[in-house]
Amino acid sequence: MPASYIDPRNGQLYPLDQPRWCSDERTPLLVTPGAGISRDDIDRSRRSLWRYRAALPVRIANPITLGEGCTPLIQQNWGELRPLFKLEWFNPTGSFKDRGSAVMLSFLRQIGISAILEDSSGNGGSSMAGLGAAGGMRVRILAPASTSPAKIAQVRAYGAAVQLVEGPREESEAEAIRQSSQTFYASHNWQPFFLEGTKSLAYEIWEDLGFRAPDNVIVPVGAGSSLLGCAFGFRELKKAGQIAKLPRLFAAQPLNCSPIDASFQAGVDTPVAREVSKTVAEGTAIKHPLRLREIIGALRESGGGTVALTEEEIVAALRRLARQGLFAEPTSASAAAALDKLSATGAIKANETTVAVLTGTGLKAATIVADLVG
Repeated sequence: MPASYIDPRNGQLYPLDQPRWCSDERTPLLVTPGAGISRDDIDRSRRSLWRYRAALPVRIANPITLGEGCTPLIQQNWGELRPLFKLEWFNPTGSFKDRGSAVMLSFLRQIGISAILEDSSGNGGSSMAGLGAAGGMRVRILAPASTSPAKIAQVRAYGAAVQLVEGPREESEAEAIRQSSQTFYASHNWQPFFLEGTKSLAYEIWEDLGFRAPDNVIVPVGAGSSLLGCAFGFRELKKAGQIAKLPRLFAAQPLNCSPIDASFQAGVDTPVAREVSKTVAEGTAIKHPLRLREIIGALRESGGGTVALTEEEIVAALRRLARQGLFAEPTSASAAAALDKLSATGAIKANETTVAVLTGTGLKAATIVADLVG
């Protein structure tokens, strides 16, 4: 049966060849689950995420690519632990978002879309602008007026149009949706093919580790695209008989904006009230994650959990990473900070294989990072 879009709330299917970013009821969609691939299906001639193109729901004849994926996985001492840090800032525009952007934009271009609209607080916009430029697409990015200047400069450098929106992060999304009748809304939070790109992270970790799954994967989570990508990828690998069990997935969030932790700790997959305030981890400052139910489900299915971190814990981890030669942006440091808390509670152990995903480079917010770690 060919792949389709599916509304996870009611099972309604939609064909993939019709451009859409949501259901007819304006709810988020997914792509029907894939069967997974084996090591024999990897295209070893490609040094990019496109080596796993057989895992995609459709054949992409002419992918847009800047060599995204195949990022380093390095082992470091971290107290009693020896975690493996996945350095996602080695992607072309400096963050993991390139995985989703490359696959989503390649698919959209293939079905005839040449101009896109996106809302982003930084890395998503940079990624869409960069991959869009590589693919000859017109890109318009709506971003909060408070976004780091370096991130906006990067978006503009790629030739994308930029509109700064006053107010909280959610207002940029609302404005983008208002404009979606004029230009296709290729939101990295809404359009399901973005997750088909981020699931390459799971396939890559599997290959990095000699075709086995780690025990634990820790990911900074805002809207959840990296965590859901890992969940989908490892689920496909298990379905294909390539791994015996799923790794436990852990979502790291700043306590100042931690809706996923609030719901998970309450034992529900619906929103739970928790005070929100400003955080240095701006990339995960999402008050109302669109796919909350799916994120909570993935955490439960894997036997993982959530960690909420104070600003002091995030900054301490940021400084500690820098002293080890890893210049991460504050959002990424949440994954490293979570190592200490999970180790202290016994949730992860020194003899286990633990991967912490460092999602973006400190160069995106160099002035802020310098002030925090100096």
